[in-house]
Amino acid sequence: MITQDFAVARRLTELPPYLFVEIDRKKREAAARGVDIINLGIGDPDIPTPASIIRALAKAAREPANHRYPESEGLDRFRQAVADWYQRRFGVVLSAQREVLTLIGAKEGIGHLPLAVVNPGDVVLIPDPAYPVYRAGTIFAGGEPYVMPLRQENGFLPDLDAIPASIRDRTRLMFINYPNNPTGAVASVDFYRQVVDFAARHNIIVAQDNTYSEICFEGYRPPSFLEAPGARDVGIEFHSLSKTFNMTGWRIGFAVGRAEVIEALRQVKSNLDSGAFQAVQEAGIAALALAESISARNSRIYQRRRDVLVRGLRKIGLEVESPRATFYVWPRVPKGFDSASFVTTLIERAGIVCTPGNGFGVEGEGYARFALTADVTRLREAMARLASSLN
Repeated sequence: MITQDFAVARRLTELPPYLFVEIDRKKREAAARGVDIINLGIGDPDIPTPASIIRALAKAAREPANHRYPESEGLDRFRQAVADWYQRRFGVVLSAQREVLTLIGAKEGIGHLPLAVVNPGDVVLIPDPAYPVYRAGTIFAGGEPYVMPLRQENGFLPDLDAIPASIRDRTRLMFINYPNNPTGAVASVDFYRQVVDFAARHNIIVAQDNTYSEICFEGYRPPSFLEAPGARDVGIEFHSLSKTFNMTGWRIGFAVGRAEVIEALRQVKSNLDSGAFQAVQEAGIAALALAESISARNSRIYQRRRDVLVRGLRKIGLEVESPRATFYVWPRVPKGFDSASFVTTLIERAGIVCTPGNGFGVEGEGYARFALTADVTRLREAMARLASSLN
C-alpha cells in the first residue's frame, strides 16, 4: 500500500477557525440525552415557501427545455423580472442585459466576486462582525482582509475616516451589508452617499449585500445602495430570494449594478459553475411578481416574534436593541459570560441554540445572535428556559 503525505492548500489554513464545531457537538450531545432543542442559531426560515412559487417550479420542471444547461448569466426573463422589481421597489432603473446577473444564491456571488476583481495582495475592506463569506472569498482570491469595526456607539456603521491612507491606497474592494447580519443595524441613503464618495475618491469597488431588505418592521423600508447618486458607477448590490421568499434551499439570487463588475463576475461564473436551474429561475419570476405581498406577510410574522424575543431578553436583564429589519436579534451577553460560554450554557442548561457573536469576528465578542426562526410559542418557551437557566 502506497502512503502519501497530504496537506490542504495554504489558503484553507488562513481561514478563521470554525468556532461552531464545539457548539454543534454540544447540541448533538444534548439532543442525544433527549433534550428538546429550540434552534435559534442558523438564519434559515421555518416559514414554508409560498404555494404559488412551488406551483411555478413544478410547471417549469416539466418543460424539457429547462432540463438542459442554463446560460451563465441567467434567463432573460428572470433578469427582466429583477429589473422590474428594482424599479418598483427602489425606483432604480436597470438594464436587464448589462446590469443584472443571476446567481446560485447570493452566497455564491459574494464568494466569487473577489476572484473577479481582486489581485493577490490587494486589500479588501471587510466589516466586523460580518457574514464570514466576505473574508473567505477574499482569502481564496489572495486578497488581504482589512477589518472595519462595527460598533454600537456608531450604529454599527464603519468609520470610513478611520481607515489609514496606506490601506486606502491599496484597497480594491469594500463589502458592506445593510440591513446587517448579525447586528440587525440599518443604513440610510445618506450613509450610502458617503460610501460612494469614499469609493470614487479612492478607486474602490463597493459590494453591498442587501439580502435582508424585505424583512422590515413598523413601516420602515430599507433603501438600496443603488439609490445613492453615483452608486452604480462604483459598485454592485447582491440580493437573494432565500430570506424574502423562504427559499434558502432553492439557491437563487442575483447581483445588480455596475456593468463592468457584473460582466467580470459573469466570466468567473461561466468558468466555475453552470448557472442556476432554469425551473428555479421561472419560480423566481413568480416570486418577484408577488414580492410586496409576501414580504408584508413575512414581516408581520417576524415582527411579532421579534417583540416576544426582545421583551423576553430585556425582562431577564439583557441589553438589546429592537431591530428595524432582518430576522436577527443581537443582545449583549450577561456579565460573567463571554460569547462562547453564554451560548454553551444555553445549550447545556436550557436546550437553546444561538450563535456566539465572536463567530462573526472579534468585534462580535460579548454578543450573541438569535434568529427569529421559531414560532411565537417556541420563543416564549425559550425565554422561560433562558430565565430559569440564568437564575
